[in-house]
Amino acid sequence: MGHVHPLAVVEPGAQLGRDVVIEPFAVVKGTVTLGDGVVIKSHAYIDGNTTIGEGTVIWPGASIGTKAQDLKFRGEKTFVSIGKRCEIREYVTINSSCQENSTVRVGDECLLMAYCHVAHNCEVGNRVIMSNSAMLAGHVIVEDYARIGGMTPVHQFSRIGCHAMVGGFSGVLRDVPPYTIGGGFPYKFGGVNIVGLKRSQFSLEVRVAISKAFKLTYRSGLRLEEALAEIERQIEPLQEIKHWINFCRNSKRGILGLDSSGRAQSEEDEPLILEE
Repeated sequence: MGHVHPLAVVEPGAQLGRDVVIEPFAVVKGTVTLGDGVVIKSHAYIDGNTTIGEGTVIWPGASIGTKAQDLKFRGEKTFVSIGKRCEIREYVTINSSCQENSTVRVGDECLLMAYCHVAHNCEVGNRVIMSNSAMLAGHVIVEDYARIGGMTPVHQFSRIGCHAMVGGFSGVLRDVPPYTIGGGFPYKFGGVNIVGLKRSQFSLEVRVAISKAFKLTYRSGLRLEEALAEIERQIEPLQEIKHWINFCRNSKRGILGLDSSGRAQSEEDEPLILEE
């Protein structure tokens, strides 16, 4: 049964679904929409044009939908959308977006552990796990089933591909291709996330194809465009292979582990280059 504690603050205009639970000292602003079965724990603060999907639990101290931490914000109407059955743990911050009618999105069945941060204009896919104190700067895209280790910052405009596993205490300055495993600062790849792909029931055929694509990209000595051409020539055009190719070709910040010429880097440290 739903229950709004009398010591909670729920402003007029807030839309509450069936069986919503709001614990004491939580604050829900009047522009917020909560789906069926949402639980807002004590001292959580839900602001802005925020929609929270069915069955999601917001834990104590979380702050969602507040003003973007961006000096370019000029009071535009922006949104936050959180999917179904997410766990947003203690002291997570999810800011609203920046630019008129833009939206910060978190997909379904995500786990954002304590102290994580999702900044303006971010898009987080389905079943993503962010470990404690992982941080996304503005305009970051995290695709479905990605895993981000604790204390890892992700630079603005970077992307993390689906089923990628990023180790804790890493520095993500550019794009992380899908299906890979890596970490550190500078970032180093361990190869393909074989364990994760098995757990997600990828077939042997697909795992072998992804491994070939990884080797052609990172172990062949070819420039990126040459490697992608070889992938198209040598490997069956499975959906996952097409995604690998499109992800790499559409990179704007560049792919981690490749130098300025598009070749795999040597064992020397990657130069630290931060861009606005």
